Formats: sequence, C-alpha cells, structure tokens
Amino acid sequence: MAKGMLEYTKTVLKKVSFDSRLFLKELKKAVERLLPEEVEELKLWLQQYLTDKPELQQSLIYLKA
Repeated sequence: MAKGMLEYTKTVLKKVSFDSRLFLKELKKAVERLLPEEVEELKLWLQQYLTDKPELQQSLIYLKA
C-alpha cells in the first residue's frame, strides 16, 4: 500500500504542477505522510521531473530541510 501512496503523490504533483503554490502545498503534505525512504525516492523523482520546470525547482529546497 505504501508504494501506492507514493505513486498517488506523484500523480497529484503532476496534476498541480501548473501552480507553484499549490505544488508546494501538496509536496508538504506528501512529506508529512510518506515514509522516510519514500521521501528519498520522491526527491529523486522530483529532481528528474523538475528539470524542465524552473518555476517549481524552488520547491526542492523544502525537501533539503
């Protein structure tokens, strides 16, 4: 089930990527709900996903904290 939550989180983040504030809100919720190893996997996915989305790259700072 945990893997399902990670995939769900990725889907939600893709759908809200048009709005940086909404994206960050959903990212914060995801970090609170996912297991630590899933957060690490999410970080790797985000680094790839955000390569062509400079307006969202500032959200990576939240993950480094």
